[in-house]
Amino acid sequence: MAAGPKSVAIIGAGLMGRGIAYVMASAGHQVSVFDASADALDGLIKHLAEIGELLGSSVPNGSVQVSRNLEGAIAGADIAIEAVSERIALKQEIFASLDALSSEECILCSNTSAIPLATIANDVRKKYRVVGTHFWNPPHLIPLVEVVQMDARNAPAVDVVINILKDAGRQPVKVERDIPGLIGNRLQHAMKREAIALVAAGVCSAETIDDVVKAGFGARLAVLGPLEQSDLVGLDLTAQIFEVLMPSLDRTPEPHPYLMDKIRQGKLGMKSGEGFRTWTPDQAQAVRDRLDHALLASAVNRST
Repeated sequence: MAAGPKSVAIIGAGLMGRGIAYVMASAGHQVSVFDASADALDGLIKHLAEIGELLGSSVPNGSVQVSRNLEGAIAGADIAIEAVSERIALKQEIFASLDALSSEECILCSNTSAIPLATIANDVRKKYRVVGTHFWNPPHLIPLVEVVQMDARNAPAVDVVINILKDAGRQPVKVERDIPGLIGNRLQHAMKREAIALVAAGVCSAETIDDVVKAGFGARLAVLGPLEQSDLVGLDLTAQIFEVLMPSLDRTPEPHPYLMDKIRQGKLGMKSGEGFRTWTPDQAQAVRDRLDHALLASAVNRST
């Protein structure tokens, strides 16, 4: 694929899709967005303007077009990025349609955070052009993109996508095996499994778990990755800790019973007022605001 601006089709105009549209349009690409929801498409330009106001940089005029059908969005596209909900059947249907409607040179990407690409691309004939591009939420504030390669056939397409993302100011990392959850979600949910197990066992409260992460080791995670930290303290010390700790870590192979009990009781988190913790509407909004402000500050710092 030749260098320079690309024609990018984005399937999905929700929070992820519009954030990706902003990123790609800001990098000079021509973007067409399709969503089955007319309301999502009607609000797209407004939401892009809000992102631009937040970051102090609007997308170029005319760089993002709304498409009312998939055929129109994919016509002439160099790359398509699917960003719909994590429903296997829906993603498979979209990819089968993209495979049939797009040119053979068009790279087909999925923003899935957990589903293996081989499952999503089950009905795709030209699998060599399927790539995983997991943007983190929100895409316009978090630079990391996990780029997934199914097998050796996909390597050329993966290289193209990585270069496009680098040029767009993202930080792509290559995932060299097509596994559920990629890298980030496997790490994130491994910690979450242990956190739930500790609360379920009465070791501590949910509030204490969150305090330990935020005020303890979480403070260094943004500047020191887990394997960097192991090298820093020494692999011999790491092994000594493992010998004591590993036998007692939770190994529940499915969603923990404590989590499922909460769900059966209708305790779904902030949206229901209670989950692992209890939340008033004001408290829940304060958490959202705190997260937004922290991510924005980080994004601004990276751009200066």
